[in-house]
Amino acid sequence: MVAGWLIDSLARNWALLSIVCTLTVLVVIPVMLLRRYVNLIINILDDTPPPLSMDLRDYDRLEGTTVMFRAFDGHALQGMLLDGGPNGAKKGMIIFAHEYASNSYSCSRYCRPLLDAGYDVLTFDFRGHGQSGGEEGYKPRQWPSDREQADMLGAIAFAEDHLERHGRPRDLGLFGISRGGGAAILASVDVANVKAILTDGAFSSDTTLEYLMQRWVSIFAKVRLIYENHPPTFWRFLRWLTFRECRRRFNCRYPSVRKAIVRIGTKPIFFIHGERDSYIPISQSQLLHDLARGPKYLWIVPGAKHNQSVIQQPEEYASRTVRFFDQHLAGSSDQTEPLTQESLTQLAQPLADSINARRRRPVPVAKRPGRS
Repeated sequence: MVAGWLIDSLARNWALLSIVCTLTVLVVIPVMLLRRYVNLIINILDDTPPPLSMDLRDYDRLEGTTVMFRAFDGHALQGMLLDGGPNGAKKGMIIFAHEYASNSYSCSRYCRPLLDAGYDVLTFDFRGHGQSGGEEGYKPRQWPSDREQADMLGAIAFAEDHLERHGRPRDLGLFGISRGGGAAILASVDVANVKAILTDGAFSSDTTLEYLMQRWVSIFAKVRLIYENHPPTFWRFLRWLTFRECRRRFNCRYPSVRKAIVRIGTKPIFFIHGERDSYIPISQSQLLHDLARGPKYLWIVPGAKHNQSVIQQPEEYASRTVRFFDQHLAGSSDQTEPLTQESLTQLAQPLADSINARRRRPVPVAKRPGRS
């Protein structure tokens, strides 16, 4: 009797049933899919460790004058001032922004040639790193957030005040590694005294996350037909949802470096990226380079992994970084060979050919003991 009544009701309300089924397919299933994707991606963002940093014990650690200042949101930070070119005229000041899971002393890898060339360097610990205390309720991650942006703005304000008190021009250069490079770009928007920016392994969180989402989903998703046929708008919408959820769970924002690079105007910027970077793809620096509107340079260092270009080509790294700041911060008129994109491309090609030749060279196979 009940079964007959149910069949009769379905027959008389078939139109309503079809609407409910259609809405389920068009709304409920996509929502469940997006929720699964977002939870998967956030868990990976929260738990995935960064690539190993280079060991500071391979370098003589630089020591300078300890300084204390505050980020733009009031958080206390610590850093140090390094005097460059004690026997010559000062060329300017450069603020160094370290990579994630590192500290201010990592400037020893990158800044010694700049100090020798006559540049002062302000290096500091981002919050939750080195001697700068952490913030309750905030966990630093590999992505440049509004907290790192505030830290960088505080360093800029401190450097400007220091230069003014010493009767020197308030012009600044920024030198950022990986996440620090993103923070440097974010903090440069509408800051006129930042005259030149150099980054190594920089990326924009939004586009990098979209790239990683497609990789991760292909690994963890079960229905290949579905994840291989998502349109580009799906990935952009998923990216927006993910950052919205990150803001709620992680108590911070992740501003777009991609958008900031357009807003910094015509500031000169030099991008360095390792050819064998398996953590941040070359395309991320290429994208930022293409969006930059002022003098811009891109050096893809053959054979280098993430943040290891300075190890792969130390002499050229030193020469190129000094020449970039000489050209765009100090305004040196005695430049015999200005930094150009053509020179960077010419530099990379023979190195790439040499590396490729080594890769193609057959590796001898050792014979096992006791066999002729």
